[in-house]
Amino acid sequence: MAKRDYYEVLGVPRDASAEDLKSAFRRLARQYHPDVNKESDAEERFKEVNEAYAVLSDSERRATYDRYGHEGLKGMGGMPDFTNVDFSDFADLFSDLFGFGSFNRSSSRRNRNTPRRGGDLQIQVDLTFEEAVFGIEKEITITRDEVCKACNGSGAEPGTTPTRCPTCNGSGEIRQARQTLLGSMVQVTTCPTCGGSGETISTPCHVCHGKGVERTTRQKLISIPGGVDAGTQIRLAGEGQPGINGGPNGNLYVAINVQPHKYFRRRDNDILLDLDINIAQAVLGADVDIPTVDGPAKLRIPAGTQPGKVLRMKGKGVPHLRSNGRGDQLVMVNVTIPTHLTIEQRNLFEQLAKSLGTDAHPQERSFMDWLKEAMGG
Repeated sequence: MAKRDYYEVLGVPRDASAEDLKSAFRRLARQYHPDVNKESDAEERFKEVNEAYAVLSDSERRATYDRYGHEGLKGMGGMPDFTNVDFSDFADLFSDLFGFGSFNRSSSRRNRNTPRRGGDLQIQVDLTFEEAVFGIEKEITITRDEVCKACNGSGAEPGTTPTRCPTCNGSGEIRQARQTLLGSMVQVTTCPTCGGSGETISTPCHVCHGKGVERTTRQKLISIPGGVDAGTQIRLAGEGQPGINGGPNGNLYVAINVQPHKYFRRRDNDILLDLDINIAQAVLGADVDIPTVDGPAKLRIPAGTQPGKVLRMKGKGVPHLRSNGRGDQLVMVNVTIPTHLTIEQRNLFEQLAKSLGTDAHPQERSFMDWLKEAMGG
């Protein structure tokens, strides 16, 4: 059976770049590898893909193939045997597929003695609406691991020392060879005996029970700035879990939760307040006392105020968290209509009705209403 064109095998054009070839090879090798694909022709297709890539990834062989085709390669000592192929592509592929290490290369696993940063922690702090607006100092409880003072972090009972793991001989990893179509592959796994530390502890510390760290709880006073909102996170550097092998501590993130207020709502840096006034106050105007986060304040209700009117109180909102100044308090006016009237009140309203007239006036449709209707809105 005649060999297929290598470019056709990989599904790339003849001017494909090295990256295009590598990408096509990785995709097809994943698709047809016999350990993944159980179809009857998967192994043959896999070999075909490997052969095509081995030729086209070699600049000298590719140039010969482009000029003379399969016949030209015979003059170069036969078909490729993979002895001169850059196996890093194959190794990376098999590492992705099966978790194997590369061909005869040292493991990329991080050295067990490398300093590593500790893990981050998070706690939640509940604030009242006013505390979130103006800021406050809060005492928080931090529960985290600390290096065991009894064994100084070794995990071994004072007076004893950890010993080299007999399973991995101190390397912290187990290597197992496996034969594949492309040769011997080495699988590297964490040692199950020592958990990757390379050491075993025959007599664990009586305080930390061999962990090298002990759980501690302590109090810390933190300053929460004014202007925080629900969902805000404050980072306390170095207050997280301890580092490993002398690495830096992790961070502690304080998540802010703000309790709802009886009257106020928040929109960005503005405070929203719904205010009910009676019909006389709306018609005639009035000075009313309303709550603000700074305490009671006077608000002028203009005569003729309509329901839904929003009155703005400058500078009565939330301080800006990262700049100067404050937002505003927005007062949304609702005119309440009485449902029960005294005889005197009813007489007064009847007199008012006579003076205002009893005709109803249909509201004219605006241009925007007509436009919405014309556009199907």
